[in-house]
Amino acid sequence: MILLLYSSKITFPVSISCVLSKGFYTMNAKPIFAFILLFLLLCSSAGAQKLTSDISYVASGHKRHVLDIYTPEEPADKSLPVMFWIHGGGWQAGDKSDVALKPRVLTERGFVFVSTNYRLLPEVKMEELIADVARSLGWVHKNIAEYGGDPERIFVGGHSAGAQLAALICIDDRYLKKEGVSFDVLKGCIPVDGDTYDIPKIIMTAEHRQALYGGKMFTFGHRQKFGNDPDKHVDFSAVTHVAEDKGIPPFLILYFPGNPDTRAQARRLESVLKEADIPVKAYGKRDSNHSRLNNDLGKPDDPATQEFYKFLDPLVGRQR
Repeated sequence: MILLLYSSKITFPVSISCVLSKGFYTMNAKPIFAFILLFLLLCSSAGAQKLTSDISYVASGHKRHVLDIYTPEEPADKSLPVMFWIHGGGWQAGDKSDVALKPRVLTERGFVFVSTNYRLLPEVKMEELIADVARSLGWVHKNIAEYGGDPERIFVGGHSAGAQLAALICIDDRYLKKEGVSFDVLKGCIPVDGDTYDIPKIIMTAEHRQALYGGKMFTFGHRQKFGNDPDKHVDFSAVTHVAEDKGIPPFLILYFPGNPDTRAQARRLESVLKEADIPVKAYGKRDSNHSRLNNDLGKPDDPATQEFYKFLDPLVGRQR
């Protein structure tokens, strides 16, 4: 007899006969067999999900113009809200597979989860990189219904560099307008531990720190990554484009308070959004770090996860 156990990325066949052949079949074979069968059935149903990988969102595009879609294993009887996730990596590295627990826990909670790749610096300029993310979300809006997702209920999240990209495309509407996507379909934004919501401030902070303490000045730091042009630094900053009555969605800004840069940037973005009467909460998780904050999202005892669910649940009509 073969049972299938599902991870977030691959399907594992597990043979009960193989398990029994490893010495588990003893004088108490029947109760042990029943226990193993029950255990495997529970494992196969808990966290079961379907992954469709490497879907091109640009016809005849770059090798990084691809995304992954995670859906609940059992089809839903109605369309599901969509979480669109943007990986980090300093805009120079990273991959759509860097999703940790999020696809499993969110599909369990009735979401379709999408994780996208995009072209990277220095192969392309920052404006092209941002446009890739917007094109990917545009593809999702046009096609996600085929995978059981609701194109009118899209959440956008990202970690680190992905946090800057998530915040920017949810605040500066030019990128999504070009793809035919209205802010009306965006139901929430969850940037995780970004340090570039206000790029001129982080450039000044980082370079002042280097000058004060005698560090070598950056040759490809934020100043260079964002175009080496003060006007571009302002334009690529999410805070620049915040305004009332644009349809900017609610925000949950997660950050690690032990990092003064991400803490200051989170509070800066929160303050600007509040001034424009946009629903927002910035939450700092202590006893963590930049990577763990992201990777722990989905753990049941994780306080940032609880804030994550508290943010999402009312926006999708889920009772707590």
